[in-house]
Amino acid sequence: MTYLVGYSPHKDDACALALACQFARSEAGTVHALTVVPRGWEAVDGSATDGEFEQWAAEEGEASAVEALEQLAAYPDITSTATWVTGRSVPAAMLHQATALDASLIIVGSGLDGPEGVVTVASKTGRLLHSSHVPVAIAPRGYNPPADARITRVTLAFRDDDATWRLLDEVAGICQRVGAELRLLTVALKQRMMVSSGVRRNEELVYAKLLEQVGAAQAEAVEHLAGLGVQASTEVARGTSWPDALATVPFDVGDVLIVGSSSTHRLAHVFLGSSATKIVRNARVPVVVVP
Repeated sequence: MTYLVGYSPHKDDACALALACQFARSEAGTVHALTVVPRGWEAVDGSATDGEFEQWAAEEGEASAVEALEQLAAYPDITSTATWVTGRSVPAAMLHQATALDASLIIVGSGLDGPEGVVTVASKTGRLLHSSHVPVAIAPRGYNPPADARITRVTLAFRDDDATWRLLDEVAGICQRVGAELRLLTVALKQRMMVSSGVRRNEELVYAKLLEQVGAAQAEAVEHLAGLGVQASTEVARGTSWPDALATVPFDVGDVLIVGSSSTHRLAHVFLGSSATKIVRNARVPVVVVP
């Protein structure tokens, strides 16, 4: 199993390397750090400009690979390599290498402009998510687990739709292999109350019915998992906004959150503006997005 890490030189990307090693320690595999440097235009006769650019790009790539290996040396129990390639598009180059290496997971860090400890989807990561044929894991900015950390609990964002039910068995199998706990998480947002007492009463009844449906769906999933020999816990995130609701969910070191996409649309159509986006953008633990 190969974990492919997107590594950029001169940036704070140690969080992605740390997460990759955490995955590799939990389910045996190798970590491959990849740097994508710009590709020059075809050389024009009599011009040395592109040759100088290519030399610069090669030097940047070599230096970045060395830098990545130096950081990976902090995890001597993990077999790791680092290379660099040229490309006009970082996401396209990453996906090409994922195919060449038969990578099981692509791992990237969060954007540098986001808050510390929270997942931030940078523009390149967004394009990668919309076109990736393998799951993509995103580490929160500054993610720094202990050097011997493993994945100890997997939380699946459970929507009770066909796509999530199909993903359920796959995630259960992963938890069995790595010895991790499985938790089902459903977000149940409550509408802000109106002034009228009658309207407020109706909204309370609607929300109570929603919670009842969520509980029944989770109970059905837990029963299904028990038939597979997998024990699972459940969590309902309640609040009037996505940040408030997700802030009520306890997470620890070793937690990973898995979010699936719809099976009826392309990821580009459902990820942007969907509940999956809101979960990812408010996550304070590593998130795995499954196409």
